[in-house]
Amino acid sequence: MTTTSPTAVLSAAGVSIWLDDLSRERITSGGLERLIAERNVVGVTTNPTIFAGALAKGEGYTEQLHGLAGQGADVDTAVFETTTADVRDAADLFRPVYDTTDGYDGRVSIEVSPDLANDTDATIAEAHRLWDKVDRPNVMIKIPATLEGLPAITAAIGAGISVNVTLIFSLDRYRQVIDAYLTGLEQAKAAGLDLSSIHSVASFFVSRVDTEVDRRLSEIGTEEALALKGKAGIANARLAYELYVAQFASERAAALLADGAHRQRPLWASTGVKDPSLPDTLYVTELVAPGVVNTMPEKTLEATFDHGAIEGDTVTGAYADAGAVLDALARVGVDYDDVTAVLEREGVEKFIVSWHELLDTVRGALEAAR
Repeated sequence: MTTTSPTAVLSAAGVSIWLDDLSRERITSGGLERLIAERNVVGVTTNPTIFAGALAKGEGYTEQLHGLAGQGADVDTAVFETTTADVRDAADLFRPVYDTTDGYDGRVSIEVSPDLANDTDATIAEAHRLWDKVDRPNVMIKIPATLEGLPAITAAIGAGISVNVTLIFSLDRYRQVIDAYLTGLEQAKAAGLDLSSIHSVASFFVSRVDTEVDRRLSEIGTEEALALKGKAGIANARLAYELYVAQFASERAAALLADGAHRQRPLWASTGVKDPSLPDTLYVTELVAPGVVNTMPEKTLEATFDHGAIEGDTVTGAYADAGAVLDALARVGVDYDDVTAVLEREGVEKFIVSWHELLDTVRGALEAAR
């Protein structure tokens, strides 16, 4: 009897599986290639926390860091060189996927320094610098969806740079992100660029919403409040997909799509389940819809492969229920706007902390090598 893995079923349902992790050891050991071959992985995302963990373990970086130390490289240069090398090598591994999907998948993302999250011009400059350094068509530059990040997203897209917009928590901000993308496409078109070469995803965070909302629900403590635990993240993401469908059906988007542009796909980020009382595949099985990306930590990927119950589209028929969850949260006293504002601020702060941990690790390695 032929069996089909849950990850294969998920892919067939229109969900692109990307791994939310990267390290040199994962590349050189063949581990990443195995996940491509055996787990239907078609892309990779990175962030400062991931790189901080990879460099802290030190596996595979000693030789390059010794060379950089010998050249007198400073810490920022060493971080730039090591992280872009990993992303370039991963992009080469995914190039066959990129080619066979005509650029739809086979993507590897690298983030601008989180220190620049509130500096539009510096973010734009860093996006260009990373794009030029990696020099692979299947790279995506990650730009946070802060207010200052929005015009940087537009500028990068307008220059033909493919962008992964990160740290999206609220529906209002997501609407602004889509507008920033479409504006960038209009600028690219005006500049005579090939719109079909530009791709983008919008990373909408899921589990962090539940973590913050559930903490507030526990503080409220009523029966009605406690019954809503574990529901906000999925409801929020489902309404984001509804917004995606509507925005890319607009006349404005249709005109750009007719000129070869691509939809900016929703990407479900933060899909590792943090509450042990919830199913470990919750943010996979409940967010199945055509044309989305789910970027998973390896633990979630393996849980999905092992026992994920993929039962087709679990999003498009659930908009009314999702809206009802947000309405119920408001009734019990959870302030959605405050939740998402806190999460955005904390998201940037956490990445800044990780970024400085990365800098400290590399600084120590350079000093030891000199």
